[in-house]
Amino acid sequence: MGGLIKSSIARKVAMALSGLFLVFFLLQHFTINFTSIFSADVFNELSHFMGTNPLVQFALQPVLIFGVVFHFVMGFVLEIKNRNARAVKYAKYSGGANASWMSRNMIYSGLVILAFLGLHFYDFWIPEMVHKYVEFAPEDPTRYYPELLHRFESPIRTGLYALSFVFLALHLWHGFASSFQSVGFNNKYSVAATKFAKAFAIVIPLGFIVIAIALHLTH
Repeated sequence: MGGLIKSSIARKVAMALSGLFLVFFLLQHFTINFTSIFSADVFNELSHFMGTNPLVQFALQPVLIFGVVFHFVMGFVLEIKNRNARAVKYAKYSGGANASWMSRNMIYSGLVILAFLGLHFYDFWIPEMVHKYVEFAPEDPTRYYPELLHRFESPIRTGLYALSFVFLALHLWHGFASSFQSVGFNNKYSVAATKFAKAFAIVIPLGFIVIAIALHLTH
């Protein structure tokens, strides 16, 4: 780990790989949540499978949590290293000439997403852990949709979720596309991969916003 943090290239590759892993999870999470706006039964069935499957709960879930923590820690390390590397201060800074606004402010969109994850864990993950491992409540395959619907009853909370997904889109707009370059993906498919990443950065967060608003309007 010490060598990883000291190597600039290794840090960027590790950041990119952890980001790509989280993008894959994001797509899976979106797919399940999207079913909630047209079929409560399908959403309950998928959520019950994910919530009771031992492989998901005791193998994939810890890996996911580690991936989230690692990605954010590495993001802070990169930000600190980059700031320290700017030893020479220019009288006039024109950062936009060489980098987009989003690439220069990834740390801020990341902090908003981190705060959102705290809210998301408070709303869903912690109650789920309490339900299963503190209260030892009996399994109820139909409880997932009502619990989800209840979280979006408040217009304020729905608005916070929607705003967080806007920042997620901004974060993905630069991060997803640049991750291909960081891992050395530079061939004839690079342009197509970048276009796919940009489309993903818009469609998936927008889809989450649609889900949040649809669930709120269901009330």
